[in-house]
Amino acid sequence: MKRKKNKKTRFRKIVKILIISVLGLLVMSILLPLLYRWVNPPITILMISRKIDGYEIRKQWVDIEDISPSLVSCVVAAEDNNFLGHNGFDFGAIQKAIDERKKGRFRGASTISQQTAKNVFLWETSSWLRKGLEVYFTFWIERFWSKKRIMEVYLNVIEMGGGIYGVAAASEVYFHKTAKKITPYQSALLTAALPSPLHRNPARPSAYMSSRAGQILAVSHKIGKVKFDKESIQKAQKRYEKREDKRRKKNGDNILKIN
Repeated sequence: MKRKKNKKTRFRKIVKILIISVLGLLVMSILLPLLYRWVNPPITILMISRKIDGYEIRKQWVDIEDISPSLVSCVVAAEDNNFLGHNGFDFGAIQKAIDERKKGRFRGASTISQQTAKNVFLWETSSWLRKGLEVYFTFWIERFWSKKRIMEVYLNVIEMGGGIYGVAAASEVYFHKTAKKITPYQSALLTAALPSPLHRNPARPSAYMSSRAGQILAVSHKIGKVKFDKESIQKAQKRYEKREDKRRKKNGDNILKIN
């Protein structure tokens, strides 16, 4: 009887420890995004992983005011046209990605918010677990951070070459300039390298990169300067909602809004 009681006691202790550990991780997963609303992320899992693989860590934090507006416009043009309008998830882009996959073609649908969540809190290797956590952290940063803060963090942590993180380090390495002084075309070249930073060199662009940079630049000119004031964001949200209403009516779906 005493042995059974001891086993039950040990089992309860183990369960208690597991529950406390899970709750602790849950609390930390909320507190960390809240903290990063004001504190700049010092390092990421990807940086550590690359360091283990032999890459150095080259990064320099700069405020968004010290980043060329053309670079912000190019990133929005190439990575997330509806960045200011959505709440972290672009359902129209997701719909297009699904339609393309049915045709055997791959099309990305991750927003800048999702990419920021992945780069700051998660690892590079794709899996259902990581995608689920990406959704989770995207939800929190959209709640805790402003769009301006999301863009600022994104531009400071994104991988832009072997051991190169953020636009400040990339601008210095590739063009020997500060992030504030790079030209619109150089901004487009940096952006064109983002999907494959370990294999694309903005300083020595391939024919494809040059062509892609030209496309990005053309779209960025249409977008103009990205503004983060309340009025500009509200206008973007209205445009996005209008587009989403049309898409839902066309597809006859009722995807829940994430507010």
